[in-house]
Amino acid sequence: MDQVSAKRSYFSSTRIAVIAMFATLAAVLYVLNFSIPFAFPSFLEFKFSDIPVLIGSFTLGPVSAAIIVVVEILIKLIIKGTSTMFVGELSDLITSCAFAVTAGFIYSKKRTFKGALIGMAVGTAAEVIVAVLFNWLVLVPFYVQAFFGGKWEPLINMMTPLFPNCTKETFYNFYLWASVLPFNLLRCMVAVAVTLPVYKRISLLINKFNAKITPKTEADKDMSKTLNIVSIIIAVSILVLLVTFALLRYFVFE
Repeated sequence: MDQVSAKRSYFSSTRIAVIAMFATLAAVLYVLNFSIPFAFPSFLEFKFSDIPVLIGSFTLGPVSAAIIVVVEILIKLIIKGTSTMFVGELSDLITSCAFAVTAGFIYSKKRTFKGALIGMAVGTAAEVIVAVLFNWLVLVPFYVQAFFGGKWEPLINMMTPLFPNCTKETFYNFYLWASVLPFNLLRCMVAVAVTLPVYKRISLLINKFNAKITPKTEADKDMSKTLNIVSIIIAVSILVLLVTFALLRYFVFE
């Protein structure tokens, strides 16, 4: 019974509302992606969506950050669909969680400025490592087989504007170490640069708001419990609908 109460307390109506706010902002930024063709291959699209995810991780915790990433990607799938058979979205899910969840977990154990710096540094390293491994072992082999019929030439042609000496034999050297690694490092550094000055202020605002609506009497506590349960039911229902609409958009409407 205590575990159930703890879960209800964790997923309070305030927390669910803030998760929804961060997820919506992240989804908007996720949809507004863009390439940097003078620095990276055009199919690597830069996204600012890591910023609200990282702030959410520091403010609400690593579990909430993972939920924000999932909801963000589901909203994007409904708005734009997928052009990668969900593999690109899976990559974004894994790398974003590697970054923000790792950083938020470390910060939750040491809630100081030093803890934030360590969390961001380790999270950055985790994202870069995961991105390199996922591209090497999953993404590139999948694209070559699923989109190019096993031929490397189309993929290599996308690399040659930046790396004229790129061949099948040297592809991974150019792609992983000169593209994927610095690209993901830049993503993390931008998120860190924006998050570091503001996360504490946002966290204080949320805590103040939460303190104002925290129940003071037994009647208020009972009402709060009811509100939390209703909020959880609504949140789960919305999540199910998002998954359903995302799948319908891909399998039915495309």
